[in-house]
Amino acid sequence: MKFVALVGSIRKESYNKKLAKYIKIRYQEKAEIDILPIENLPLFNQDEEENPPAVVEDFKQKVADSDGLIFVTPEYNHSVPGVLKNAIDWCSRVDKVMVKKPAMIAGGSIGVLGTARAQMHLRQILNSPGVSALTLPGNEVFIGGIQNKMDDDGILSDESTIEFIDNVMNNFIDWVDKTKRL
Repeated sequence: MKFVALVGSIRKESYNKKLAKYIKIRYQEKAEIDILPIENLPLFNQDEEENPPAVVEDFKQKVADSDGLIFVTPEYNHSVPGVLKNAIDWCSRVDKVMVKKPAMIAGGSIGVLGTARAQMHLRQILNSPGVSALTLPGNEVFIGGIQNKMDDDGILSDESTIEFIDNVMNNFIDWVDKTKRL
């Protein structure tokens, strides 16, 4: 099984980048997870959607070739970061590479809500007509106080959080496998 992960933070020491890397390593026996860089995508421009830059074409092809999407996002001003929205906007035009693609959402923050509001907005975006990604209801990861649950190298140390993510990932992998057979 092959997934692509889109991380909504481009900050070097981002907890969400570390979380995506943790997920990639922890579940490498069950799925190949490619963390796609989104920081080099130009701002979406409808004038270029029919003939996008090579970096956009490559990005969209990797999304199209995947079996599913893993979004790992921080929360900026109660919503998703602009860089993540921009990446999704590119995917929502012309060939619409996210349509019917299974998607999972995760995120961590130093606050108690663990990116809940950003994830709510992300679900709305993923349900829009040009995107139409499939999200498994109730199968999301909110990690509040992530700075106390992860070491400097990005390794989660909180057993209940690890068990919870294991459950969510196993649900997602099983669901993607089932959707592939439909």
